[in-house]
Amino acid sequence: MSAAASGSAARSAAPVPRSLLDDSRQITRAIELIKLGARLQMLQAETALPYERLLRLYKEVAGRSPSKGQLPFSTDWFLSWQPNIHASLFMNIYGYLLKTSPLDDVDAIAKAWQLYAAEVGTQDVEPLLSITRAWRLVRFIDAGMLAMTRCTRCGGHFVNNANEIEHSFVCGLCQPPARAGKGRRAGTIH
Repeated sequence: MSAAASGSAARSAAPVPRSLLDDSRQITRAIELIKLGARLQMLQAETALPYERLLRLYKEVAGRSPSKGQLPFSTDWFLSWQPNIHASLFMNIYGYLLKTSPLDDVDAIAKAWQLYAAEVGTQDVEPLLSITRAWRLVRFIDAGMLAMTRCTRCGGHFVNNANEIEHSFVCGLCQPPARAGKGRRAGTIH
């Protein structure tokens, strides 16, 4: 290899300097997500900031260390009765925002979650879906593990198993389970 060729290879392998404006946008996005309660794993996936910087930022914004442990990796939670109603409400808001606004994916998730939390709050119901669960839900649907299915009775679209037969699907609002709404815990729909 000639000296000129090795010099150009070394220049192309050097890290590209990061834009201050891009860094500022990434920090602003991370701060907004932290304020909504996002877990550190979500911040890592959705920003280009280094882990150490995200950790410092999280401690500064939230005033505490981030939660430890793995993110939930099961679609089952989204399919049980009440979580399904909350997840379906969120996904319908999210889908509407994607169709009608210029928001990118993460901003649409954040805005849809804020609208979802405000909507359930008007009914004096605690949101069951955290911003991180909402993000996981979108990822599960994008991966084809879950899907939105139309209810054959009310016509609403609900989160459902991607392999479920669609022509006979009835949602949990049209056909609630026998003990539905009997509890008094947070997020309970009456």
